[in-house]
Amino acid sequence: MANLSHRIAFTDEQAMLLETATEFCREKSPIRVVRNLLGSATGFDRAVWDEMVALGWSGIAIPELHGGSGLTLAEIATITEPMGRHLLATPFVSTQIAVQAILAGGTAAQQAAILPRIAQGAIATTAVFEADGDWDLTVIATNGNALRLDGVKTLVLDAAVADIFVISIRVDGAPALAILDAADVPAGRLLPETIIDETHRSARIDLTGISVATDRLITGPAAREGLRAIRDAALLLASAEAAGGIAGVLDVTVAYLNTRITFGRKIGSYQSLKHACADILVGLERSRSHLYHAATLCAGNEAPEIALRMAKAEATDVFAYAGDRAVQFHGGFGFTWECDAQLFLRRAMWLQYSYGDAAHHRRKLADLLLA
Repeated sequence: MANLSHRIAFTDEQAMLLETATEFCREKSPIRVVRNLLGSATGFDRAVWDEMVALGWSGIAIPELHGGSGLTLAEIATITEPMGRHLLATPFVSTQIAVQAILAGGTAAQQAAILPRIAQGAIATTAVFEADGDWDLTVIATNGNALRLDGVKTLVLDAAVADIFVISIRVDGAPALAILDAADVPAGRLLPETIIDETHRSARIDLTGISVATDRLITGPAAREGLRAIRDAALLLASAEAAGGIAGVLDVTVAYLNTRITFGRKIGSYQSLKHACADILVGLERSRSHLYHAATLCAGNEAPEIALRMAKAEATDVFAYAGDRAVQFHGGFGFTWECDAQLFLRRAMWLQYSYGDAAHHRRKLADLLLA
């Protein structure tokens, strides 16, 4: 049986970050702004991104040596939670996942070349998924032979605005990572994709024939560490977004239940609707407990895989349930595009399958817990 630690730590720094991020997201991402950005080319406001960079958020997990704050993935999760609550659209999560890959697998020279750029506001992303849809990041079809790439990556978030790409490839039959600048990707190689969550932007990247310098490759055990860091960061931050999203959609639902009147009564007075909201609230507390347990392990450099898989399965399942109930409770209006509950449900459905759905993680957990 696996040995489980159940510690949850929440530092004064995290509390201050949560307060600041909550106020920032509330001010910068009211639902009308979210809707206005849905039709924009990039999906986010560059001025808001610049403000986040000025606050030091882009470099929060980057060592002070490279211009960052030297904090941990736990602080990144703390900032990400209110972003999920207010559906704030920025390349923050994509960039932070790439940072973790470079920190875990990059050489000292690679870190020195790339991390200061990100701390100063450069946008980064990871390209690790292919057409077969395998959630095991070490299963890679894209090749890197003779320093030339061959393959296509899909579901690459923020690809159109990224300055730096961290791409999973195979070199001599083994997993590796390649670091590319946007200038290395020829024009016409990015094909926009339509995904269910329209607050995000995704693209396919055709890498065929693109050259990569040897000093931009991460190979051997370091590459596996980089891929593990991508998985861990993605699971933690998806859990944080989902936990925030649960709170956000519950706010929308309760506000509607306290406004809509039928047969002379506010519909929130009906017990069946109260019970569902109570279930969502309990699910939110469970999700946040799992989230900050996993974040505590990540911050302490402990083995977080079990906690991360638990957090991802719990938070995304509860978010999907909360989004579904929100749409149902709005009646016929809930099934129209004008209902704000739609935006949360779409985010929930996106997160539910990002880096593995709940069934996938529970299968993995069975092996981990019973080993």
